[in-house]
Amino acid sequence: PGDAAGGGSPFNTVPPSLLGAYSKPTLSALPSPVVTSGGSVTLQCDSQLAFDGFFLCKEGDEHPQCLISQPHTRGLPRAVFSVGPVSPSRRWSYRCYGYDSRSPYVWSLPSDLLELLVPGVSKKPSLSVQPGPVVAPGENLTLQCGSNVGYDRFVLYKEGERDFLQRPGRQPQAGLSQANFTLGPVRGSHGGQYRCYGAHNLSSEWSAPSDPLDILIAGQIHARPSLSVQPGPTVASGEKVTLLCQSQGWMDTFLLTKEGAADAPLRLKSKHRSHRYQAEFPMGPVTSAHAGTYRCYASFSSNPYLLTHPSEPLELVVSGEGPDPVLSELKGSA
Repeated sequence: PGDAAGGGSPFNTVPPSLLGAYSKPTLSALPSPVVTSGGSVTLQCDSQLAFDGFFLCKEGDEHPQCLISQPHTRGLPRAVFSVGPVSPSRRWSYRCYGYDSRSPYVWSLPSDLLELLVPGVSKKPSLSVQPGPVVAPGENLTLQCGSNVGYDRFVLYKEGERDFLQRPGRQPQAGLSQANFTLGPVRGSHGGQYRCYGAHNLSSEWSAPSDPLDILIAGQIHARPSLSVQPGPTVASGEKVTLLCQSQGWMDTFLLTKEGAADAPLRLKSKHRSHRYQAEFPMGPVTSAHAGTYRCYASFSSNPYLLTHPSEPLELVVSGEGPDPVLSELKGSA
């Protein structure tokens, strides 16, 4: 909507206004509220009322400054503003207001506050998930963002979303800080890639992003692969085994999980063999750490965060850890 763009206008001082004469518009950042340092972003103000002009006001400065969109004739209740270049050392918080050009000093209620997140270079926090990265619909997940540099607040951002979650940090012990983000009951829309950021209260600067964490939602594809093991489910320590995940219908990727492990699942592209799609996960030489319950899932590349139902569980038993060194020594001296 070219005639709604006010991005080129200089900042104007806020005129005296009568707030609240109209209901509030909605302000969003496109494509994302997370903006790279030095980059620009488009802020879009939408309303259900037919305003023909909008103000975008930056908050947090001593004197609020506003951009004005040009009134237009098509009655499209939307304006877009370009903001940038942005830097991590300042806070970038905005609200927008709608007005009718016939009474430009009467403004709507303000939109909810929109804060842009500009990652800095301070130490990245860690991001982990309990009970694990693969979750069934209806269950709850807790994502924990933590740091050993004592951040006071954390945000969690899911790639592609228009907003992020913010939580104060708590300190379980000196120097450590963390925040828990509980998601649920989980739906397919929770699947995706997450990152978190930390900041100190006395600074507007956010940290570098954590490493990405993929959350995968099971049971979103109506299929169930099978899982088998060669040469068999009981294996001697030091030997090698292969876990075979198979599907009759086409699948792009197979994933292997181990019960109780918080690590990301192993992923392999599927191969077509003997009228079935499959992936072979080799393991070994095995130790007692490999013992446990395994399941496999499959996914399509069009949405890698949505999985099939799990295979039936497969129990891998590792027998013996090799000769006991103490017993061997006793036998040798006998």
